[in-house]
Amino acid sequence: MSRTAFALALTIAASLSFAAPNLVAHERAMDGATATPGTSHVFQTQTPAGQAAGTGATPKELTALDYFQIQQLVARYARFIDTCSNNGYDYADLYTPDGMFAADRNGKILPGAQGREALAAISGGGSRGCKNVGWIKQGVRHLYVNHVITPTAEGATGTVDMLMIGLGGDPNKIEHDGYYEDTYVKTPQGWRFKQRVHHSTMAPGGQLSPAAQPAAPAAPAGAASQR
Repeated sequence: MSRTAFALALTIAASLSFAAPNLVAHERAMDGATATPGTSHVFQTQTPAGQAAGTGATPKELTALDYFQIQQLVARYARFIDTCSNNGYDYADLYTPDGMFAADRNGKILPGAQGREALAAISGGGSRGCKNVGWIKQGVRHLYVNHVITPTAEGATGTVDMLMIGLGGDPNKIEHDGYYEDTYVKTPQGWRFKQRVHHSTMAPGGQLSPAAQPAAPAAPAGAASQR
C-alpha cells in the first residue's frame, strides 16, 4: 500500500469513529420521528439504574414503533370522542376490556366509567345514541399536546395536556383543561388504555373550577365594596 493510500485509510477510519456516536445520539434525539414499522431502535428512560420509579421493577424497553403506536392511540382518542364514531364504540375499544376512565376535579376523583358499554356512553354513544352530545353540538375539537411516555414493567404510563378549540361555539377560542394521566398496556390488538384519569381545571359548563381561577386582587384599604 502506498503512503498516500495508507494516509487516506487512516483519515476515513478516524472520521467513522467520530461520526458513529454522534449519529446514534442524533437518532435518539429524533424520538423515532422517522422510524418505520419493524425498527428495533430502543429508547431508555432516565430513571437511575434502569429501575421504574417507586416499584423497583425494571421497565420494559419500548421501540420507536411502540412510542408511535401509543401516540396514535391518543390521537384516535381525540378523533373518536369528537365524532362519536360507531355510536361511541370506537372510543370504548381504545381501552382494555376492564379499562377505566375517571375525572379528577379539585383533587377529588369522581365516579368513573369501566367496561365497554359504560365507556361508549360517557363518550356520548352507546345507550345515549350520540344525541345531544354537548361538545359535539358546540363544534369543540380536542387537542392533546406535550405527550410524555414513560416505560414501565407492565407497559407504559403517560401524561398529556388537553386543549379544546371551539368552546362555546367560537371556532377561534382555545381553552386549556388540565391534563390526562394514562396507563397503557400492549394487548394482542395493540396498545390500549388500562386507565385514563383527566385532571381537569374546568368546572361543568366550560368555566374554570374555583381552584384553578386566579385570586381576585385585594381591594384598597377603606374602599367600599361594589356589587
